[in-house]
Amino acid sequence: MGDIVNKSALIVGTGPGISASVARALAAQGYKVALAARNPDKFKGLATDIGAHSFAVDATDEAAVARLFVDVEAAIGVPEMVLFNAAGRVRGPLESLDPVLVRRAIEVSAYGGFLVVQQAARRLVPLGRGAILLTGATASVKGFANSSAFAIGKFGLRGLAQSAARELAPKGIHVAHFVIDGAVRSAARPDPAHAPDSTLDPDAIAQTYLAVLAQPRSAWTWEVELRPHVENF
Repeated sequence: MGDIVNKSALIVGTGPGISASVARALAAQGYKVALAARNPDKFKGLATDIGAHSFAVDATDEAAVARLFVDVEAAIGVPEMVLFNAAGRVRGPLESLDPVLVRRAIEVSAYGGFLVVQQAARRLVPLGRGAILLTGATASVKGFANSSAFAIGKFGLRGLAQSAARELAPKGIHVAHFVIDGAVRSAARPDPAHAPDSTLDPDAIAQTYLAVLAQPRSAWTWEVELRPHVENF
């Protein structure tokens, strides 16, 4: 895929949706996969199913993220594809939001993204190849009422992705940001019978991640928007 030589991948912020679908798709392509999240128990079944390595990490802790990359490298080699999928959410009107929770949400979405991208870059730049993918949301480009903390974090992550793409692409590293503009389908949130395909199928999202991963470097994209056909722009 693309300029990736050793099929090794790390997904930070692994859950049952997009990241799980990407992990399965990568494993099907022969990738060695490492999965990381604050609570690895939530993806224990996935790790077993695809033969992935599991790691616990607090993405906002600089030392923990650095240690994660050392441990992953020991297990599967340098991860030449790194996906940051973690996000912090806290909802409510501005005047009543808890500043401590807001700070934590921003740290997870934006600062955590920086720490992961930095560690990935330190390993990929010397190789002159690899990919760093970041999962965004509608809130990456459009802030909604009662969702200011999420917007701050996702706007920050998008800015990081754009800056990193400009800095790292000339060094052979493909950085791409994915705006997931719509609800992601799950067992708890299926499409209503009267509106099929009104949510984003996570397996379909994963197909686009892998398509971007396979792009030749003469025609890289730094950002893709994905939305179901019924979603308003």
